[in-house]
Amino acid sequence: MSEDQPRPLLYLVVCAAPPARHIDQLVELLHQAGWCICVIPTPHAASWIDCPVLAQQTGYPIRHDHRLPDDPDSLPRADAIAVVPATFNTINKWAAGISDTFALGILNEAIGLTLPIIVVPYVKPSLAAHPEFGRNLKKLTEWGVDVLPNEVIREGDDKPVVHFSWRPVVEAVARSL
Repeated sequence: MSEDQPRPLLYLVVCAAPPARHIDQLVELLHQAGWCICVIPTPHAASWIDCPVLAQQTGYPIRHDHRLPDDPDSLPRADAIAVVPATFNTINKWAAGISDTFALGILNEAIGLTLPIIVVPYVKPSLAAHPEFGRNLKKLTEWGVDVLPNEVIREGDDKPVVHFSWRPVVEAVARSL
C-alpha cells in the first residue's frame, strides 16, 4: 500500500470471551498489516476490555451502544468487518436477525450492505455441539460470511489459555479486500 493510498477501515466486533482480554494484540497486528480499526464491543465485552486504551490505540471512540438521533456518527464507514471472538449468543442472535445491541445492528446491516465479514467463533465444545449453532454457522456462510473454524485462535490443549494465535484472523482480513 502506498503512502498516499488510504488505509482500509475494519470494524472489529468483540464479544465477551477470553480472547477479548487480549484484543489489543490483534489490533496491533492489524495496524501492522495496514488497517485502521474501529473496535465495537458487545455491551458485556465492553466491561472486559480497556476502552480508553483501545480508543487511544485505534484513534477512534469505542462504541458499544446506539447513539442518540441528534448525535453525529463517530465512526467512519467500514470496508470490512471481523467478529473476534464471536460467541454462541452473538452468532445465534445474528443469524436470527436480532439487533438488540449496537454490535448486532452493525452485523445485520453489514449483511444487507454486502460488506466482507469474517467471523471467528470462540465457543466451548458443549455449546458448539448444539444443533442450532451449526445450522447458524452454515446460514452465515450461505450469506457470504467467511466463517473460520471454532476456536481456531486458541493455543494450548489442556492448560489454561493465556496466548492466542491471531494469524488466522489477520490472514482472513487480508483476503477480505
